[in-house]
Amino acid sequence: MARTATAFDVGIVDDHPVVIDGVRAWLAEAPGIRVRHTGDTAADLRSGAVDVLIVDLNLNGRLVLSDIGELTAEGRRLVVFSQFTDESLVLDVLNMGVAGFVTKSEGQAHLLHAVRAAAADRPYVPPTTAGVLVSDRSPVAPRLSQQERTSLLWWFQSMSKASVARRMGVSVHTVDMYIKRARVKYAQVGRPAPTKTDMLARAIEDGLVTPAELADSPQWTPPPA
Repeated sequence: MARTATAFDVGIVDDHPVVIDGVRAWLAEAPGIRVRHTGDTAADLRSGAVDVLIVDLNLNGRLVLSDIGELTAEGRRLVVFSQFTDESLVLDVLNMGVAGFVTKSEGQAHLLHAVRAAAADRPYVPPTTAGVLVSDRSPVAPRLSQQERTSLLWWFQSMSKASVARRMGVSVHTVDMYIKRARVKYAQVGRPAPTKTDMLARAIEDGLVTPAELADSPQWTPPPA
């Protein structure tokens, strides 16, 4: 979790030292961004406590898609920085719930924007990702973590965020973060959900919640339009 909107810790995992050195130099120019962890293997994805992890898709000849999916499911913020631009691959990675996808040809400015947005749980869509989303016509459902799905379901059941927090055993801030991340993930796949009603519609469309689950709560009333 980012400590403030302007100061946070970053990790870089890439199997090319020149990329790590280059990204480290770029980040050094941005006040408040501290590189606390670097690595070049899949194991390095799970070491180092950082707020945002910048990761290449290909580490030592292996695509680390399964690792990325596991980390995003745990609630980690990942910004993919890759040479790959294949549309289906970009969509697959976005569907895993990464905070951003920046191609290496897009360079410093877009990477910095993506990292700052990820730390603040805001969406950022660089040109390559935008092009992929515009060309895609499938109703892509983002991959939400179990915590995000649970917080949404209980929130939809007309519980206050404070009630959801007590039931989940977390802080109200954490519940708000789960809901905000779910919104970011929907925005990244071209299906924005800025209001509670919009988010409920998306969740029902994708089978994340059912009317029966909502009706199970005696507190349930439809959210205002």
